[in-house]
Amino acid sequence: MGKVIGIFNQKGGVGKTTTSINLSAALGRKKQKVLLVDMDPQGNASSGLGIDKSSLEANVYDLIKGQKSVDEIKIQSSAKDVDLVAGGIDLAGLEIELADTMDWHNKLRDSLEVVKEDYDFIIIDCPPSLGILSLMGLIACDFVIIPVQSEFYALEGTGQLIETIRMVQENYNPDLELLGVLMVMHDSRTRLATDVFQEIKRVFADKVFKTVVARNVRLAEAPSYGQSIFDYDSLSRGAWNYKALGKEVLTRVKDYDK
Repeated sequence: MGKVIGIFNQKGGVGKTTTSINLSAALGRKKQKVLLVDMDPQGNASSGLGIDKSSLEANVYDLIKGQKSVDEIKIQSSAKDVDLVAGGIDLAGLEIELADTMDWHNKLRDSLEVVKEDYDFIIIDCPPSLGILSLMGLIACDFVIIPVQSEFYALEGTGQLIETIRMVQENYNPDLELLGVLMVMHDSRTRLATDVFQEIKRVFADKVFKTVVARNVRLAEAPSYGQSIFDYDSLSRGAWNYKALGKEVLTRVKDYDK
């Protein structure tokens, strides 16, 4: 039975989609079968893996609406052993459509339950908000990873983030676990980055991943070529960082199964 991991932070620009793409690719390279679900209306995870969203007849919107199944809309991405359920602008209006219904909470979880036997991991790239789309993502998850940028403003909103996860645990998904907090875009040369890292470790203790993703130009370039960092530059520091993260995620998930 595949494990579902959500990549979640209500802030934009914190490396959430970069982590979704490259963690998926790292797991795929470790002979894990992966499904990446793009829940962001911007669809950056989709374009970042070489998918032309405008050419698709259906995406995750149709999945949530119950009009299509995963098997009908999944696409083979540019990353090894990574299938994709694409996102798209259709999702922007979905929150308004679902707000008037009472049964939206489990729509994504029920759709993914059908294919959990087919994958080792399902990664959900949640949108940068605390709305219905993110809540549906968290309700569908076994675990959540929070990417945090090594800057001052990263500390703001952390309490709200944890409160949201706790609310989902108490009301919708009691089995949801925080798999870890990932420091991204880290520049160890600056005092601020070091101070933020120490504060995050004080707050989250052993939940902070040992892997730290350094600020890396190649990581920023890779999506414009529709590739993961491993296909774009496998010798870059970013590739080594996400390779290490993939290994650490596998270890942590196995520890939960013991």
